[in-house]
Amino acid sequence: MKPKRKNPEIVLRDGKPAAVILDIAEYREMLERLEDVEDLKALERMRKKPLKFRRLGDFLKEYRPGV
Repeated sequence: MKPKRKNPEIVLRDGKPAAVILDIAEYREMLERLEDVEDLKALERMRKKPLKFRRLGDFLKEYRPGV
C-alpha cells in the first residue's frame, strides 16, 4: 500500500502565493517527469533531422575519447 501523499503547502507573501512546500518524494517525481519530457522533446528534434552515416574508419580517425 502506497503512503498517502501530503497536500502541498502554499507560502503566502503579502497575501499572494510566493512558494510551495511539498513532500520530497513528490518533488523528485516531478523532476523525473520533467526530465522525461525534455528527453522526448530532444528525441523529436533529432528525428526531424536527416540521418547521416559515415564509414567506421572515417569516424575512428576523428574520434577522440575524453575530449
